Amino acid sequence: MTYLIGTDEAGYGPNLGPLVISASLWHVPTAMRGDDLYAALAGVVSRRAAADSALCQVPMADSKTLYKSSGGLQALECGVLTALRAIGWQPADWREAWAAAAPHSLADLDGAPWYADFELNLPLHHDGADLDRLAAIFLRGLGDARVRLVHVRSMTVSPQRFNDELDRWGNKATALSILTLDLIKTILPIEDGQDVFVSCDKHGGRQRYAEFLQKAFPEYLVEIFGECQSHSLYRWGPAKRRLEFCFLEKAERLLPVALASMASKYLRELAMLAFNAFWRKHVPNLRPTAGYPEDARRFRQEIAACQQKLGIADRILWRNR
Repeated sequence: MTYLIGTDEAGYGPNLGPLVISASLWHVPTAMRGDDLYAALAGVVSRRAAADSALCQVPMADSKTLYKSSGGLQALECGVLTALRAIGWQPADWREAWAAAAPHSLADLDGAPWYADFELNLPLHHDGADLDRLAAIFLRGLGDARVRLVHVRSMTVSPQRFNDELDRWGNKATALSILTLDLIKTILPIEDGQDVFVSCDKHGGRQRYAEFLQKAFPEYLVEIFGECQSHSLYRWGPAKRRLEFCFLEKAERLLPVALASMASKYLRELAMLAFNAFWRKHVPNLRPTAGYPEDARRFRQEIAACQQKLGIADRILWRNR
């Protein structure tokens, strides 16, 4: 057996709301890799959005495939909450979802006024019993394929922390790489003689990651096995437990990365529901925002007077890049 880890983020481009980075950890037969998982789980996992929760396949794909702002969170929620149930988590509200997947991020939530009094029960769009049934089907499919979903772990990066990281590292791509490696270290299996293969989407088009990997894992010399536009590949560690990191274009085609993408997007969208609810309570007829640059500027102008009245600093509201 070996381990697969996939990572991805949501909210890299917006000026408003958090950046969320997630990782999923899988235990699979030795010869299996991320691009094999869809075939191994074809009976219980689908790359398409489920038409309804009575279907017997869990939607798991790139979050951009499953989520459209006009179409709601149904497919994304179905996949994420089913996956969480498969590892023993059944969040009853949005804060429990964050506590399960991103326990170290709760302080960030508690530090922002828009999260303080927000309440939202889960699931939003599905019956809990249907998700329980789907999770049982998913678990049987995992067992038949000798695959185990071990963990889903996320971190939220608030605007204030994002700005601090920009000040520290100078650019978004470097900050994303370092934060992603920090997250991976929290989910990395304990030394047990089994190899670990990590797949990440490329960070801002960067091709070279060896410097960051060497600083994050100083115990061994990080070996470079290729750095080009399509992929950047690195390996290190003792013969009995090798670590391999691959940064790929369109890595969301791999199931471990797709699930990480989904978890990041779902948690960010829950956070944005809280953010918009807070400001709409204070500013009548305010149109909600997804936080992306052009609309974020509109939103910022419309809340400016209220922001000043409430004494909310720009640094905790607005991401500088």
